[in-house]
Amino acid sequence: MTISSRLLDPSNHTLVMIDFESQMAFAVANIDIAILRANTAVISGASKIFNVPTIVTTVAEKSFAGPVFPEIEEVYPQATSGYIDRTTMNTWEDKAAYEAITGTGKKKLVLAGLWTSVCIVGPALCALAEGYEVYIITDACGDVSDEAHNRSVDRMVQAGAQPITSIQYLLELQRDWARQETYGAVTSLVKRFGGAYGIGIQYAHNMLAH
Repeated sequence: MTISSRLLDPSNHTLVMIDFESQMAFAVANIDIAILRANTAVISGASKIFNVPTIVTTVAEKSFAGPVFPEIEEVYPQATSGYIDRTTMNTWEDKAAYEAITGTGKKKLVLAGLWTSVCIVGPALCALAEGYEVYIITDACGDVSDEAHNRSVDRMVQAGAQPITSIQYLLELQRDWARQETYGAVTSLVKRFGGAYGIGIQYAHNMLAH
């Protein structure tokens, strides 16, 4: 049995959540904002459940872009997590952010945030150039149009990044429903934020209880 080295597991990557802030969200047009928020909750919750090294960055939080989504604040409160605030559009060009990301020692990076064409493309291309494996959670990224988002994903994929989705990320970390230590937390997260899939799990659990 060969397990692909391209699969993510809780110990082999860092999650970087970039600029999930109010002002950045106002112009998002490629995805419904309620779905984006739910997907953000799924990935932040997943990283917490599986103890994945997670870095939250902001840009001009106090003077321009505003607070992070409450779905992130709930899981990673600023008071204890310490968001990295920047002036650079490209997270990779910020010294503190760069050192925090590379300092985890993980060669796989999972990126999500706003906007795809600026704040995700920059660090993705730079990380690839430095030999990192880069994964983009495409349904937890937003941009000002479908065109802006889709062309940015195309550009990153052509450079070697691997596109995934929020639920895919969560289930790739769980991998086996026999992992009881995380089963309850994962299914609770999906029931709350997993849309139709979550409703299905709720239904199954209730029917089995009868």
